[in-house]
Amino acid sequence: MANKMKRTKYIFVVGGVMSGVGKGITTSSIGKILQSRGLSVTALKIDPYINVDAGTMNPTEHGEVFVLSDGYETDQDMGNYERFLNIELDRGNYMTTGLVYKTVIERERNLEYGGKCVQVVPDIPIEVIRRIRKAAKKVSADVAIIEIGGTAGEYENVLFLEAVRMMKIESPGDVITVMVSYLPTPSTVGEMKTKPTQHAVHLLNSAGIQPEIIVARADRPLDEKRKEKIAMFCSVRKEDVISAPDVESIYDVPLNFEKDCLSDILLAKLGLKGKKQNGSLREWERSVKRIHSATKEVRIGIVGKYFKTGDFVLSDAYISVIEAIKHAACAVDCKAVLTWIDSTEFEQDPEKLASLRQYDGIIIPGGFGSRGIEGKISVIRYCRENKIPYLGLCYGMQLAVIEYARNILGLQDAHTTEVNENTPYPVVDIMPQQKENMLKKNYGATMRLGQYKAKIVPNTIAHEAYGANSVLERHRHRYEVNPKYVEKLKKAGLVFSATSPDGVLMEIAELPKKKHPFFLASQFHPEFQSSLLSPNPLFLAFLEVCKKNRK
Repeated sequence: MANKMKRTKYIFVVGGVMSGVGKGITTSSIGKILQSRGLSVTALKIDPYINVDAGTMNPTEHGEVFVLSDGYETDQDMGNYERFLNIELDRGNYMTTGLVYKTVIERERNLEYGGKCVQVVPDIPIEVIRRIRKAAKKVSADVAIIEIGGTAGEYENVLFLEAVRMMKIESPGDVITVMVSYLPTPSTVGEMKTKPTQHAVHLLNSAGIQPEIIVARADRPLDEKRKEKIAMFCSVRKEDVISAPDVESIYDVPLNFEKDCLSDILLAKLGLKGKKQNGSLREWERSVKRIHSATKEVRIGIVGKYFKTGDFVLSDAYISVIEAIKHAACAVDCKAVLTWIDSTEFEQDPEKLASLRQYDGIIIPGGFGSRGIEGKISVIRYCRENKIPYLGLCYGMQLAVIEYARNILGLQDAHTTEVNENTPYPVVDIMPQQKENMLKKNYGATMRLGQYKAKIVPNTIAHEAYGANSVLERHRHRYEVNPKYVEKLKKAGLVFSATSPDGVLMEIAELPKKKHPFFLASQFHPEFQSSLLSPNPLFLAFLEVCKKNRK
């Protein structure tokens, strides 16, 4: 007799009232607690943007662009899913309005609809459903959790909500909806208000969907009176209203959900049999306790340009870097205190460079463009000359090479052709094949995206950190260290401790320990492959030195 095919269950996470209150962390946390019950889980993100992918979105508006191992550029929530679930996702787990429409139009042009009229409804929701089911089937998931961007009542996500409604009809008992809604507490009133959540549920009802579970986000835990009120006016059981107060660490959220027995509730509603909570969250809980109990502080300065707008700090542009620092800090039993430093400050007032002495370590993360670049180069020089631990990421490596070429090799006008096409010393340049694509205006083919193998040189900081002769790390960049200058840089004392397997592309640059306590920069983005239970080795090595260097 043929084996009965596995029936995947689907959990849709939707927003109510306002965005930015934690749908991504809720999705990740639901996945984590279901994993702990022995279920295989995958997660998907639906973004209601016309952009086909996240690669062209402005980081100050939309947050970080997270790169998957297959090179696909996605929303930052995909990073949260990977960090919480310790799984690798691929492009099939991410979709936008633009991508869905593009696919449907291309299929219509290819006569794949057999001459029938192609309509927004039902053909767009059908394509959404097809993609969801395909992603779940690919990994044989017991449960697929799908986060829908935006909030209830928005025009932009109505077609995705229609897909949820259709799936509930197609697969009764296999699909549930979780609404994440914010409960404000007006300071002049001092009482938590449920009315906005009631309205959000009614808007979702108008799309033909009744949420089975409401995750109540607030600045404090939900009391029984509020739970009862939400239950009564939103047509859910009181136990299906889950309290989600503000927390010190996002990694508290799965543990808080289990205080309200959320995994039991989900299993019951989906008709699933999971293992008993047998302590598989214990390691997670131990790590969270270390986060809270750490007393030793290390001060890390992050020098960039994407996080300042007016008086607000937009740290979402570097969310993977922040989380990778936290993972490593937890592993070395310390608390990382982060300070955001605008690189343009050092261009306006070079004397401010002396303020860098107060930090135990400096990071320059990835970026593009010319704004603030001379300030970053000044920071790198200061760190190198004053032996302040330095970690450069992507652009942070390219600028470190430029600084070294200028101030050690004496090539004063050395630069990257990204900023100065006419530099006499293009120590960072675009590779010939990429130049060809740019001339053809094929810009999508000019980026090195996704996971690539790097060969590590023995007896280096990189080799000590990884404990391996080769690694796979993720990239997102267009320019490379120019091979023409590599030998000159090496003779001047710069160590290229990792390269592409053929030795052409430089992957890590560092200074020997006898010259500097920690000066290392990677062309790839190690932050994309870091999690609470498995910190990235380069961040771990950096934080260990920062802890020793503590002021």
